[in-house]
Amino acid sequence: MNVSTPDWVKDAVFYQIFPDRFDRDRGDSAGNPAIVGVTFQEWGGQPTPRKFMGGNLAGVERRLDYLVELGISAIYLNPIFSAAANHRYNTYDYFRVDPLLGGDAAFDKLLTSAHQRGIRVVLDGVFNHCGRGFFQFHHLLENGPDSPYSDWFHVNRWPLNAYSSDEAPDYSAWWNIPALPKFNTDNPGVREFLWSVGTHWLERGIDGWRLDVPDEIDDDSFWQEFRQRCKSVNPDAYIVGELWKPAHRWLKGDQFDGQMNYLFTRAVFGYFIGRKLDQSQTIPMGYGRIRTLDGQSFGKELDHIFNHLYHPEIALAQLNMLGSHDTPRLMTLANGDRATVALAFLCQMTVPGAPNIYYGDEIGMTGRTDPDCRKAFPWHDLGVWDNSLLEELKRLTAMRHRSAALRRGSFQVIQADKQVVAYERYFKGERVVVAFNVARRKPAVFKYTGASGEVLREEPVGATQGESLQAGASVILPPYSGRVWSSTAP
Repeated sequence: MNVSTPDWVKDAVFYQIFPDRFDRDRGDSAGNPAIVGVTFQEWGGQPTPRKFMGGNLAGVERRLDYLVELGISAIYLNPIFSAAANHRYNTYDYFRVDPLLGGDAAFDKLLTSAHQRGIRVVLDGVFNHCGRGFFQFHHLLENGPDSPYSDWFHVNRWPLNAYSSDEAPDYSAWWNIPALPKFNTDNPGVREFLWSVGTHWLERGIDGWRLDVPDEIDDDSFWQEFRQRCKSVNPDAYIVGELWKPAHRWLKGDQFDGQMNYLFTRAVFGYFIGRKLDQSQTIPMGYGRIRTLDGQSFGKELDHIFNHLYHPEIALAQLNMLGSHDTPRLMTLANGDRATVALAFLCQMTVPGAPNIYYGDEIGMTGRTDPDCRKAFPWHDLGVWDNSLLEELKRLTAMRHRSAALRRGSFQVIQADKQVVAYERYFKGERVVVAFNVARRKPAVFKYTGASGEVLREEPVGATQGESLQAGASVILPPYSGRVWSSTAP
């Protein structure tokens, strides 16, 4: 089978935004209908499952220049369609942007402004389930088995118990949560409806879909048709699935272009955080128990993920995560250790696939599991920003953007022992070498056995020593550090 993925994804650096918590723009003198006559929680207050802080798409738009400076070239937005929850995974109107976010007009303005800056926009597609306010489900609540839409959902018995917290719902729902009724995607009307949502927003100009729990629609033909219809509108549309485990079934080239690469995330935590990782934060959610990795095991894991799991085109289109709205924040899992976070970012920016930064991780925001990981971005409290981390991340994204080898090159582990991992990226004559030492107190030796006569200069990131690298040379890696050399270093 011919496998192709959107070429632009290889060059992208993504930024994930949870709209209610990113920024709240109060509008200009003409007023902003998204905030008139409504009451929000104080910005920066403790996040809860139900309260709204009022972040909106105008707020995202006014921070686009900040994202450009950070090196961002693509945005992944958590759900923006009309819904009665701050997370908006309980959609009731798939063809309308939530009024609290500014409605369709705010979205069109954001999309135009983003594209003018060369930033792509990928939306969250929630097609496994909807909200209780969704018209067809509401029709069931009003009419019971007499509703023409009774077969749009999996109903076990009538009347529906959709609001009692003391009893399980009488219909299939995501994680048995009454607010999230599951579609019956065997119904041809449901299928056509969901496919039409996919094409509608691509026709409106979005650049792709992140698919929420797509494995729960256990039907290859559904996703094959979804891909075909989406690609017929925009062949460059990126289709990426939320798949926490190896995903061969969906990544053969006929369904999705990539997955949210939590396989990579687990490996990074196992190596850079290791035994210091608070497993009480990972076991109850999608990460599960994370295995501590030494350098040799980490090297093998990276080689497996990027060289053996999937077709090379798929490997270059993975969405490489270090955190998301579903996970404890990177800084929290790293026990507040800035050095660990910086090394994780260095690794993320130098392996195959598109890196994705969860909003606020670049300034060291903290947060345990949901809802604590969904705090408001502290735009007006600069004193809590880790500016040194922010500046380091800017250097890392700039390095990635100027290096074709980091964006498109082959991947090879060239040293892996107890503490040290080193790998090489190569593309059309350009070579990049990355080396890590996770020993906390002792320096380590990295011996480069690369191409004879080639001299690589050190990139100004990580534990920069200003030392060149050539075949047969040995260099010292300081304790708990990472260094990068390339044939294109400034």
